[in-house]
Amino acid sequence: MKTKSNYKQRLAKITTFIFDVDGVFTNGEIYFHPNGETIRSLNSKDGYAIMAALEKGFKIAVITHGDSQIIQELFNKIGVKDLFLGVLNKGEVFDAFLIDNNLSADEVIYMGDDLPDYDCVKNAGVGVCPRDAVKEIREIADYVSTYDGGKGAVREIIEQIMRVQDKWFKPSL
Repeated sequence: MKTKSNYKQRLAKITTFIFDVDGVFTNGEIYFHPNGETIRSLNSKDGYAIMAALEKGFKIAVITHGDSQIIQELFNKIGVKDLFLGVLNKGEVFDAFLIDNNLSADEVIYMGDDLPDYDCVKNAGVGVCPRDAVKEIREIADYVSTYDGGKGAVREIIEQIMRVQDKWFKPSL
């Protein structure tokens, strides 16, 4: 049975991370450039953690309502291939991704921060959110990060899972 108290035990089964973008990788603020482009700020430590997880064989996916070419280029650059941009119903995409990749929900962690992420956070093996997620998401999350979105929340959960699975950085002696 899935309870908040046993979320740490479930981390050992995680093979796949799925993330929202705005409010998770970013602080949720979007700046509009006069030429029509939107500008977001991302934490480089989150990006490093994504690359480390990919290197250790974890699957990473992004499901976001945003559809910026820059988002696609950024995630492609750090190695994320499973990008779902411009998504209106994240729950449907989440379910289809699990089926298409022969995954059970127990193998998946989902991090989201707002109401469109509700079904994904609730149905993932481990649902997590940044500290500044909306109340409804914090209430159903198995874990609420000690960091706000865009301030290291992604890195924190990736690092937790990789440490539990003994896949995090080990200094050479």
